Amino acid sequence: MPQPSPPPDAIALDPAAADHHGEAARLRALGPVVRVLLPGGVPAWSITRHDLLAELVTDPRVSKDWHHWQALMRGDIPEGWPLTGMVRVTNMVTADGAEHHRLRRLVTQTLTPKRVQALAPRITALTRELLDALPSHADTGGAVDLRAHFAYPLPMRVICDLLGIPEADRPRLRQLVDSIFRTTTSPEEVIQTQHDIYDVLAGIITHRTRYPAGDLTSALIAARANDPEALSEEELAGTLWLMISAGHETTLSLIVNAVRALLTHPDQLTLARTGGDETWAAVVEETLRWDAPIGNFLARYPLEDVEIAGTTIPAGEAILAPYSAVGRDPEHHGPSAHVFDITREQRRHLAFGGGPHVCLGAPLARLEARLALPALFDRYPDLSLAVPATDLTPVPSLISNSVTTLPVHLQPRQPSAA
Repeated sequence: MPQPSPPPDAIALDPAAADHHGEAARLRALGPVVRVLLPGGVPAWSITRHDLLAELVTDPRVSKDWHHWQALMRGDIPEGWPLTGMVRVTNMVTADGAEHHRLRRLVTQTLTPKRVQALAPRITALTRELLDALPSHADTGGAVDLRAHFAYPLPMRVICDLLGIPEADRPRLRQLVDSIFRTTTSPEEVIQTQHDIYDVLAGIITHRTRYPAGDLTSALIAARANDPEALSEEELAGTLWLMISAGHETTLSLIVNAVRALLTHPDQLTLARTGGDETWAAVVEETLRWDAPIGNFLARYPLEDVEIAGTTIPAGEAILAPYSAVGRDPEHHGPSAHVFDITREQRRHLAFGGGPHVCLGAPLARLEARLALPALFDRYPDLSLAVPATDLTPVPSLISNSVTTLPVHLQPRQPSAA
């Protein structure tokens, strides 16, 4: 099938995100509404101003349901498109109105604020365990990959424990999450990943149906058993996948980005270490604003033509939320928006989205980061990057904004013997 020609004025986004914040700055400079090309030459619109995006996510004229994306429904987007796993899903993220409320309510009834706060002792214990083990992961040069051995296993273990995911399934789930967040994957990998996701989820659901426990998966299965109309089989799998993927990927990148920001801004690290809980909370919020874990996300599809800042976006076209761009929007955050400053007066950011679809896992992500970061710097006060910050490799993703590894030295390096 011949593909339609891309708009001549569209800006092609880099699927590998080699210059994530540079690209975000260039989009802001082009104006509040910018025509962009996603991987594969797929056209979309990017809203680069905080206030406009904040209005958009509450606008009833736009939908989260990918069935309203005309290009996808016409078959213009090929099978195996790299963002398929982020778009063609069946869960609360892609539902509107009453359907969204129904799916979201089932999770809010189980993932309550009280239940999240009750996880603090477990998070603290896991943090201590991982920090104890860090020296054992040092390479021959004494460097430890903090992403692999701290920032990743902490949220992954927390969410998998919360959901009752069997230990044997966790490594494969991590590989699958890693795959869907990358936007440089081949069509063959995309198709295989989509198949494998639901194969693994089916096994988890079968296991927890036979052996229910006090976890969230068992609670969702029980809700479906009590009222099959409350949650379809596909929605159950989709909800589990959402909680597994978003439940650790965002926190993983948040911890990595916060450590990287502090180690490259020693004045801010000093302020953080001499402050209390509120100061570390400010570290988390400033990281979320300045270096959002999710850099871009396909946000909405207009149900009718909508005008934004003088530009008409036709019904059925895709709108991208560039969280990195709006996080450093000087019109909202002031002329120093490009500066990492934990003492700034915190204004609302959109790192966890907004409106009725604001991320349900945000309280858990904040709790994990607020506990993990001070514990890390208390245990290893001389922590330093093992390579120049400019040598860190970005995650090849338009979606996930972080680096593939974070090699650090836990202690000052000893001079080599003469």
